[in-house]
Amino acid sequence: DATPLTVPPVKQLSNDFTKLAKMLEPSVVFISTDFTPKQQSTAAPKRRTPNPHATPQDGEDEDGGNMDQLRKFFGMPFGGDATPRKREGSGSGFIVDKNGYIITNFHVVEQADHIKVKLTGDKTEHKAKLIGTDEETDIAIIKIDVGKPLQAIKIANSDSVQVGDWAVAIGAPFGLETSVTAGIVSATGRDIARQFQRFIQTDAAINPGNSGGPLFNMNGEVIGINTMIATQSGGYQGIGFALAMN
Repeated sequence: DATPLTVPPVKQLSNDFTKLAKMLEPSVVFISTDFTPKQQSTAAPKRRTPNPHATPQDGEDEDGGNMDQLRKFFGMPFGGDATPRKREGSGSGFIVDKNGYIITNFHVVEQADHIKVKLTGDKTEHKAKLIGTDEETDIAIIKIDVGKPLQAIKIANSDSVQVGDWAVAIGAPFGLETSVTAGIVSATGRDIARQFQRFIQTDAAINPGNSGGPLFNMNGEVIGINTMIATQSGGYQGIGFALAMN
């Protein structure tokens, strides 16, 4: 005597975030890398000053601290094995020129022997060429050639960003491509790393693998590049940092 359940007709419940996602996803890319480290020396390592750009193993730096819980966004953390073997990493990036130029983080492609890029909705892996890097700002430019013009993203003046503005992140957290999250700008002008870096703090959910991906405003313009997080678990805790686009 039960009433049969029926699936209603498809009805698009569109909102501003839906429109942004459809408009911006084609300009966001998934980046995978691999490299084979050189044989490590058996000599005792020298003790160095902790580098805020180093990727900690198990959340610790060389002095056993937590680096203020600032964790770089490697998609697949590299192991600490001394035996040289191929290692893989992943991250995100975004197209800034129709000819295939892509911005990402330097630490996403650092030491990579091979860089491959996948576009949204395309399973093809395109070989990328490293054009240039700047370690101080943690920025890298790579380029792919797909034989057709690509959809470039619009850039914002990040000086106009205000606390409380909506912020949308698109990337590949944990390798899950084209993931969209939203939040607000929690703070601006965060000075937490090197002297040339100023960060926008956001509570939009960003995780390992989002590194190098864009943080957008509600006009669909990039205001920052997702670069690091503050975490005790290695994942999202509501405090992410995007390098201000300016």
